[in-house]
Amino acid sequence: MKFAGILTSIVLLSAVALGPAGTAWGQGADTSAADAVILEMKEAFRKSDRKRLAALLPQARGHALEPWAAYWELKARLVDASNDEIRTFLRTYAGTYQEDRLRNDWLLLLGEVRDWATFMAEYPSFRMNDDREVRCYALLTDFNATGADVAAQVADLWLQQRDADDGCAHAAEILLKARKMKPEVAWQRARIGMETGRLSVVTQAVGLLNPDWTNKIKTIFSGPGRYLDEKHTALLPRTKEFVTLGLIRLAASDPVEAAEQMGRLRWRTQLTQEERSYVWGVIGKRAAQRLSDDASGYFANAQDQYLADEHLEWKVRAALRAGNWKQVLDATAAMNDTLRQDPAWVYWRARALKSDGRSPAERAQATALLESIASVRGFYEQLALEELGRSISLPEAPAPTTEQEKAEARRNSALARSHHAIRIGLRSEGDREWNYAVRLHEPGGMDDRRLLAAAELACEREDWKNCINTSERTRAFIAMEQRFPMPLHDAVIARAREIGLDPSYVYGLIRQESRFLMDARSGVGASGLMQVMPATARWTARKIGMDDFKSHQIYDRDTNITIGTAYLKLALDDFAGSMPLAAAAYNAGPGRPRSWRNGPVIEAAAWAENIPFNETRDYVKKVLSNTTNYAALITGKPQSLKSRLGMVGPRPAAAPDVNKDLP
Repeated sequence: MKFAGILTSIVLLSAVALGPAGTAWGQGADTSAADAVILEMKEAFRKSDRKRLAALLPQARGHALEPWAAYWELKARLVDASNDEIRTFLRTYAGTYQEDRLRNDWLLLLGEVRDWATFMAEYPSFRMNDDREVRCYALLTDFNATGADVAAQVADLWLQQRDADDGCAHAAEILLKARKMKPEVAWQRARIGMETGRLSVVTQAVGLLNPDWTNKIKTIFSGPGRYLDEKHTALLPRTKEFVTLGLIRLAASDPVEAAEQMGRLRWRTQLTQEERSYVWGVIGKRAAQRLSDDASGYFANAQDQYLADEHLEWKVRAALRAGNWKQVLDATAAMNDTLRQDPAWVYWRARALKSDGRSPAERAQATALLESIASVRGFYEQLALEELGRSISLPEAPAPTTEQEKAEARRNSALARSHHAIRIGLRSEGDREWNYAVRLHEPGGMDDRRLLAAAELACEREDWKNCINTSERTRAFIAMEQRFPMPLHDAVIARAREIGLDPSYVYGLIRQESRFLMDARSGVGASGLMQVMPATARWTARKIGMDDFKSHQIYDRDTNITIGTAYLKLALDDFAGSMPLAAAAYNAGPGRPRSWRNGPVIEAAAWAENIPFNETRDYVKKVLSNTTNYAALITGKPQSLKSRLGMVGPRPAAAPDVNKDLP
């Protein structure tokens, strides 16, 4: 939404949020004008306009969103601000999200400038403590102060970092120089960078070992095949580490060529078993992501104990596609405890233990695994229920919220600020403040009953995103009507039935697409309740005879539902009624699932798990899980997820290509 558009659509908030000292933030004669000041400050912050922020801040005093205004003004000049100014802010807004957010920013800055004394004084007050870079700085201060053994913790955090940030890399540098961290950690970090295509990560990691090696790294990154084919490569020092990186880089783009390279005698003899296994893991993963029948064979060349977590996950997926239950068991057995407890791998390990030829003891183990996850909470949890012979039914509802619980939620100043921010168009700020307020079972966070009341408050305000997300945090019970709300009930049900769609499927998709936010807009331009792309909307409008359709109409609720459901129905018809394939088409376009379905005929659950795109894989599973729960709510009857999944395989030769121009 454009800034000018926001200003014309301001809605007043009657509730006044109380500041940390009981100050009434939000009391003013002209709240609409005050909201405009806040919005102008957000725009000035986006533009890094320090002068404008400083000029506007006095006008924001006393506003419900004063903590945001003060945060933007100080954050914009944090590098130049004095410690006293920063501490004054932290005291003034103590207990708020903005206080903890600024402390996070300040701790990062203190780490960058190596002001360890101030860092150590402030770090214990950091409540979120969810920033890996800050955590690495903190571990380094422990090492500097006491010589504590922090190498394993730093290594774990560093290997999880996506980009070449300073915090963990600096901690690793100090530990490497002190010989408290093994060089193998830096090479492992470099492998991750090569595999993910992040040159800065590779050069940073290898540069910590020897800055003179970074030019060689750049050469390998830009032309791994040329490097590996050079005759003198095998004769150079440190060759095996560089060769491993070259093979990883090659595998990321051409797994077949990398597999041929791995067959060469000089690499088989020069590389260790661990290095060879890791490279085969990358080759297998890339082949599996291309749905190659060779993937399982590639993985078979590796020893599982040397494979990275993601390699083991793709080994399971390739095994499911190949129907190789032994490989499923081997790969899940090699996973670390945390990964092995993921419901996906619990379910597939249980299925492997129930496969033909397994002993009674193994089948009993399978039953125990399924029991450990069986519920209505998600895709694999629902499949576990059915594998145990049970239907998917509505769980017992929690006791209604009491008036005291409701009143406490309404008095919560963070929830009130969140609501105000969202109402005037600051969705990102509102969501962040809300999420901070509903932290689960953490110091200052909420227990299940408070979460239930907060979710109910969001539902009453038709903030469906925070209603759903907050309700999903409860563990002792499941409030299904909160987790699966049905706004626009009559319009959605009528439209779905009019064109022959299952209403629960429509609701399951909308819940995943937009959380029922009418003004939702994705990074690629999908818009509205059903997140329809502009070109798709125009094509669908022509297809259903809406000749006067204009692009801006996609934000109209009824038009969005009409076009979104029409496209979903066309996709469903194109894929002969397969809900998983149609959901994949809705998310990734129809061309990709048309290709992904080629290969063996397999269970749709196994097919969905093999979708190469992380987003689409997650999307398909959640849409189908949502659909099943919505069906239980709408009909009041037990449901089956498996019946909605079915089997997936190549399009039958005789099947009509009903919508071959589907965009």
